[in-house]
Amino acid sequence: MASTDERLDPAGEAPSDPTDEALMLEARGGSAPAFETIVRRRHRDLMNYFVRMGVSTHEAEDMTQDTFVRLFRYRDRYAPRAQLRTFLFVMARQVWIDRWRRRANRERREEAARSDAEAGDSFSTATDAAAARAEEALRRLPEPMREVVSLCFYGGLRYGEIAEVLGVAEGTVKSRMFHALRKLREEMR
Repeated sequence: MASTDERLDPAGEAPSDPTDEALMLEARGGSAPAFETIVRRRHRDLMNYFVRMGVSTHEAEDMTQDTFVRLFRYRDRYAPRAQLRTFLFVMARQVWIDRWRRRANRERREEAARSDAEAGDSFSTATDAAAARAEEALRRLPEPMREVVSLCFYGGLRYGEIAEVLGVAEGTVKSRMFHALRKLREEMR
């Protein structure tokens, strides 16, 4: 007779337990208990992943929940092409990347705001007529152009980063910058 340890598969589940993939198919059909079983089975795996990626336990818990929320939203489109565990880690990685991007964007916006404040202070106290004219010309630009110029020159972002922040194509950013600089040159003449 085989011992209990020999009857467990590599994931630590007894052969009679349904696979994650089978549970996900049940969840797709509306079974809440099946989805809860997946959460119980894979919660620790995801928590460990996030903690190893350098986030706090509290943040790891939030990110784990975000991953399961995404999985739940995806359940109607699920098709078992690979192991669900692998798919969960793909989702978890995307949650981690999204969190990192949000944090980086927030830090960039804060830095840009500090730079704008410092630049605004220097403009307001400047006696140089050219600086005052440049500030006025920038204010008169249409908002989309002004935003691109501000993110580039005051925020220090590259075109690809600006496109990501604004949710537009990089070509759109380049076009707006081209037209903004042309208008600024005309204003400064």
